[in-house]
Amino acid sequence: MKVLIIEDEKDLAKSISEYLSEENYLCEFASTFRQAMDKINTYQYDCIILDIMLPDGNGLDILEELKRQNKQDGVIIVSAKNGLDDRVNGLQMGADDYLTKPFHLSELMARVFSIIRRKQFDNSNKIQNNELQIDLLSKTVTINNQTIVLTKKEFDLLIYFIGNKNKVISKSTLAEHLSGDFADMLDNHDFVYAHVKNLKKKLYDAGCDHYLKTVYGTGYKWVN
Repeated sequence: MKVLIIEDEKDLAKSISEYLSEENYLCEFASTFRQAMDKINTYQYDCIILDIMLPDGNGLDILEELKRQNKQDGVIIVSAKNGLDDRVNGLQMGADDYLTKPFHLSELMARVFSIIRRKQFDNSNKIQNNELQIDLLSKTVTINNQTIVLTKKEFDLLIYFIGNKNKVISKSTLAEHLSGDFADMLDNHDFVYAHVKNLKKKLYDAGCDHYLKTVYGTGYKWVN
């Protein structure tokens, strides 16, 4: 799961990233309005943590841009401003949640998880795909009631495929999802092929049907 942290307080941004990274979230940063706009115009995110008080612009304008582009990234506003008008304006403009500083990192993580779960998996902690079951809280995968062991990236890929089922996903999109903007610096995306190959083998060896298809010359698709 990929999260963009738009926050000019570097220590806070670092603390959020370290906390979320422990739960396998891939975090990217933007400390200015301009950096944030560049990020949202280039990449997709599962959730955006947005401070609306930026040194060179208003975070609410970022919300407007997301709405204009019809992007579905989840958004949590974090702000030192606790006025009712600010909360109402942010939520009416498309934010999914609003959290006032200071806050506990555990609460922020719970809200990030809740938004992703609601947007991608119908507000359920468990995903049932015929013989395949995934527990999002414990991060366990079972096939025909037998647990299979996946690496962090394999688990993330599986969640991403099922969350985007019946959509063709390119290698470059998968590389971005797994590695963030670092993917732009890579000469090729062969590591994506290796992770997908290993995921397929573990699923099929455990008796899972062949839902994960290769679309030659394009990418991959979870068909169900």
